[in-house]
Amino acid sequence: MLDSITDFDTRWFLRCSRYQTLKPLTTFFKLVSRSGDGYFYALLGALIILTQSNSGFLFVSAGLIAFSIEVPSFILLKKFLKRERPFEQIKPCLCAIIPSDKFSMPSGHTAAAFLMATLIAHFYPDWSILAYSWACAIGFSRVFLGVHFPTDLIVGAGLGVLCSYLSLSILL
Repeated sequence: MLDSITDFDTRWFLRCSRYQTLKPLTTFFKLVSRSGDGYFYALLGALIILTQSNSGFLFVSAGLIAFSIEVPSFILLKKFLKRERPFEQIKPCLCAIIPSDKFSMPSGHTAAAFLMATLIAHFYPDWSILAYSWACAIGFSRVFLGVHFPTDLIVGAGLGVLCSYLSLSILL
C-alpha cells in the first residue's frame, strides 16, 4: 500500500510541477502560496473584528484557539514523520521557492488555509466556496512550486479542518 501511495504522489507531483518553466504561472502560484504565509490571516482577523461586532470576536477567538492547536500539532507531525521534500527525492525536480523547514508532511500552508476556510465557512457561510477554493489553491501551489507531495496536502487539509472543529467545540 505504501508503494501505491508513493507512486500516486510521484505521478501527481510530476504532473503538477512540470509547468514551472512557465514564468507567469510560477509567479501566480508564488503569490497564491505567499497568501498562506500567515500575514493575511492576521489582516483578515483585524478586518473582521473591525467590521463584525459579535461574530468577529468569536471568529478571531476560534482562530486563535485553532492555531494554538494546529501549530504544535503540525510541528510534532513534521518532526515525527520526517518526510523528505519532493525536490530532494525526485531528481531532477525544480523547487521554485525555498521551504521554511526541512520536512514535507504535513503541509503547514494547507493546514492553515483549511483551518481558516473552515472557520470562515462556519461563521460566514456565504463565503464558503471562495474560502475553500482559496485553500485548495494554496495547497495546489505548494505542489506546483515543488515543496510538497499531494498527500502532504491531504494530511495538512485534514489537520486544519480538525483543529477548526476542535476550536469550535471548545468555544461554542
